[in-house]
Amino acid sequence: MTAVAVIGAGPAGLMAAEVLALGGARVTVCDAMPSAGRKFLMAGRGGLNLTHSEPLPQFMARYRETAPRLQAAIEAFSPEALRAWSEALGEPTFVGTSGRVFPKAFKASPLLRAWLRRLDASGVRFAFRHRWTGWDDEGRLLFRTPNGEAAVVANATVLALGGASWPRLGSDGGWVERLAAKGIAISKLRPANSGFTVAWSDVFRSSFEGQPLKGVALTVGAHTVRGEAMITRCGIEGGAIYALSAELREAVLRLGQATLMIALRPDLDAATLTTRLSGMRGKQSLANFLRKAAQLSPVGIGLMQEAAIASGRPLATFSPAELAQLVNAIPVQLTGVAPIDRAISTAGGIAFNELDEHFMLRKQPGVFAAGEMLDWEAPTGGYLLQASFATGAAAGRGVLAWLNR
Repeated sequence: MTAVAVIGAGPAGLMAAEVLALGGARVTVCDAMPSAGRKFLMAGRGGLNLTHSEPLPQFMARYRETAPRLQAAIEAFSPEALRAWSEALGEPTFVGTSGRVFPKAFKASPLLRAWLRRLDASGVRFAFRHRWTGWDDEGRLLFRTPNGEAAVVANATVLALGGASWPRLGSDGGWVERLAAKGIAISKLRPANSGFTVAWSDVFRSSFEGQPLKGVALTVGAHTVRGEAMITRCGIEGGAIYALSAELREAVLRLGQATLMIALRPDLDAATLTTRLSGMRGKQSLANFLRKAAQLSPVGIGLMQEAAIASGRPLATFSPAELAQLVNAIPVQLTGVAPIDRAISTAGGIAFNELDEHFMLRKQPGVFAAGEMLDWEAPTGGYLLQASFATGAAAGRGVLAWLNR
């Protein structure tokens, strides 16, 4: 049997190992951590979102400019195929109200345990606490292990080392320099699906840290997303923010800041809001009046107060029409991007033109790459895991085709 090394025991690496083992290869999965799938398990803490149920054309659009590069891999291992794969492991799936797909157990651990059992039964070996450090002059893979340095001969290699988010779980981006030294073009790793910093006032921060914004519409430039966000001590994060994180990040990196527009009542037009806000306030406080007349939450009213302070005018001096306009166009200045080690995922990585159609590195024949270490990004909602699984499967098929040649 032909020996293949898979470096990285996350979804992409494990899927590559499964495809390789089914194809008759002798596979060893090496990972720097003491166990497999640590970030996968973290992703499943709040409910493992495996993929999404929307039609494939809309699904692929989530990958933006890299969609053509991922199309063949995702078509070959589609969301439907991923659901069937999960069910074959004893973990049937269901579609949530948002269209997201989850295992019925709603956790990552049962699925991972079943998967590791099947990989073990198929002959896949694991070498944990093996940190890959590159190649020696003879082309052997070098690892730092508890027993010292080790050199491993492999007929082919799959690199599935992840990005640089949550480094304590194993993805630390340490591979970048090793591949760059081989002349491989790598886009700078940047935080994706991340939060952003905002210079909140002390009063707002102490009052609303940890408070959700529900049913809002967030806009940056020509991009608008409906959903939820969360006020943090240093800024703002959450699903709707993550969906805009690429646009927000690039604006912050380019200009030093970005303006996020928040609509608190996106289903109400300005005329309707103006009518509601033209009623008699009487002895009510402004906050109570806004809460009752426009059904605004305290945190939403707090955001309006922040915007009024920034404009240099007390909110109480705003006319009904001005209040109505502000309700659905609150400007929030984002001053920075949250650190990459706190981001959900990573943008940047190995440039796709460094890979052939089988995910093999053109400058390193016999070395394939998959998962988040490639230069793509996607919002949360199942798209991250889907592409990781699909590119892992594609790299595994690529190895088998290369070995057969």
